[in-house]
Amino acid sequence: MFAPTDEAFAKLPEGTVENLLKPENKAQLQAILTYHVVAGKVMAADVVKLTTAQTVLGQSVTIAVSDDGVTLDNAKVVKTDIETSNGVIHVIDSVILPAAE
Repeated sequence: MFAPTDEAFAKLPEGTVENLLKPENKAQLQAILTYHVVAGKVMAADVVKLTTAQTVLGQSVTIAVSDDGVTLDNAKVVKTDIETSNGVIHVIDSVILPAAE
């Protein structure tokens, strides 16, 4: 899972989170959340070998590795390999958004 920081959510336009929490926007919220999840246990050492990863949403996220670190779409990975009982969390500095369908 790629988990945005609190600061990442603060970068969104004002009212975005509140709007997504409305019942009529449930599908949009679900799409954004599942775009942050990749099935399986993918550690940082595995991520850096990839250029894309298929998300649970079904769309691929773009992965770029440079001297400055790793980015997913336009979000920078700021912390890696937080192991949990049901997966691995990598913290990112921005909310990533799926392509409009």
